[in-house]
Amino acid sequence: MDASWEEFGWERLGHGTGRRRLPVWDATALLVAGPDGVLLCDTGSSLREGVELRVQAEALLGRRVTHIALSHPHFDHVLGTAAFAGAQVYGSEGTAELLRGGAGELYADAVAQGLPEADAAEAADVLVAPRHEVRGELTVDLGGGREAVLVDVGAAHSGHDLAVLVPGSPALVFCGDLVEESGEPQAGPDASPARWPAALDRLLELGGEDALYVPGHGAVVDAAFVRAQRAALAGRFGVS
Repeated sequence: MDASWEEFGWERLGHGTGRRRLPVWDATALLVAGPDGVLLCDTGSSLREGVELRVQAEALLGRRVTHIALSHPHFDHVLGTAAFAGAQVYGSEGTAELLRGGAGELYADAVAQGLPEADAAEAADVLVAPRHEVRGELTVDLGGGREAVLVDVGAAHSGHDLAVLVPGSPALVFCGDLVEESGEPQAGPDASPARWPAALDRLLELGGEDALYVPGHGAVVDAAFVRAQRAALAGRFGVS
């Protein structure tokens, strides 16, 4: 089944692991499969994108997504979650409360960014909040020695940032929008700029020098890129 990743527009990052750069906002979704479970990191900007990701994941792997990790509660990363009925949904501490009360804000932001009103309303009406909140670190066992470590990074790009470490050779670190390759990292009203450089230090600590770092937007990068972006953010926000 792995031979079909490219025809679906996915970039393979290892056996049973790959990511897709979704259209319009270039947000990344990452799949990590083990014998007993499949983890999807982020679900797209609409139910339409969520359904497409679900259908493609099932075609590629022959089974359903069982776990979802939401990197942060911005519309282009969470509005597709309702397409994955039965999946266990994870987010950093505070994400569930924010999403339970924030459907209207997500709808407004999505429409302001160009998502059709009907698509935004449909997704907001069935918005899924995480049932499992990560405090510190939590390991998801996907079977056969394949694990994913979910790490609550705290407030940085958003008020609730979650990173995912997939150990291996090389290790993978799913960064969400803590790292962006296709443009300058965006700091909206919920960002904590003073804490952002330290969050990138945490990503580098997790992955190490040889890891592949998967940004929320753009191409896969290395540790040198993350360090350079950390320095740029520290200079931009006047923090060490």
